[in-house]
This record gives sequence, C-alpha cells and structure tokens, in this order.
Amino acid sequence: MARIELEMVVKASPAACYALAMNTQAHVDSTRQTGERVIDGPSSGQLAFGDVVTWEARHLGIRQQLTVRITAASPPHYFRDELVRGAFKTLRHDHYFEAVAGGTRVRDVFEFSSPFGVIGYWFDRLFLKNYLARFLQVRNAALKYQLEAGAAA
Repeated sequence: MARIELEMVVKASPAACYALAMNTQAHVDSTRQTGERVIDGPSSGQLAFGDVVTWEARHLGIRQQLTVRITAASPPHYFRDELVRGAFKTLRHDHYFEAVAGGTRVRDVFEFSSPFGVIGYWFDRLFLKNYLARFLQVRNAALKYQLEAGAAA
C-alpha cells in the first residue's frame, strides 16, 4: 500500500477546518480541476459518521466514480473516509485537525493501492503517488484559502 502524508497550518480553529473538510460543497469547490461532483448520497451540507457518498470526477483523462464511507469521526479533531467502490483496491484517507499556535495543523494520511498486482505496486509508487499528492495539495490549498479568506472577512 502506498502512503501520502501532507501537513499545513491554517489560520482557523480545528472546528472550522473540520466543518469545511466535511462539507460537500467545499469539496466540490476545492476539486474544480477534476470537475468533481456528487452523483449519489448527501449532495449538500455536512457529512457525518456513516455517510456514503459517490463522487464522479475526471482523473488522468478518464471519468471515474469513487464511493466512500465516513468510517470514523471524532469532531472536530479527526475523521476517516474509506473506499466502498471504485478504481482502487484499497483507499483510506485520515484527516487530523490539531490546535497549534496561530491556528490548526491539518494533516492528511492517504493510503491506497491499485488493483493491478505487481504492476500496480510499481504504478502506485512511480506515478500515481505523485499525481494524488499533487491533487491533495491543490485541494488543501483551496480549503485553506476558503478558511483564511472567511476569517479575514
């Protein structure tokens, strides 16, 4: 299984960061580069423990669907979404929100594997890991901007 860890500090409270990360519209807004949208499940408002959402987006030039479930939640500090159905063999995304001086440390731990055996192992590490890390960085930057622009307003 491949693993990506990202971290940033946001000038907002853990509660604000958690709420935005669990908001479906914020997710759509932060993934404009892939045209992500909800095609099944809660399509507006806040997600919560147990919710199942199917997202559709264009990744690597291919329109794909990914169904995830919120399998753990400890507001406002942590939640996990996990693959139910989609292009991966496994996918777990842990989201952590820790109060620090000046705001919140937001940390993502994203673990995945593709369903292609040995070929998938190398594909994950040589290509897909970099692609997904960049995707998550762009998404996180958009969420950070929303949080900090809102705090400044």
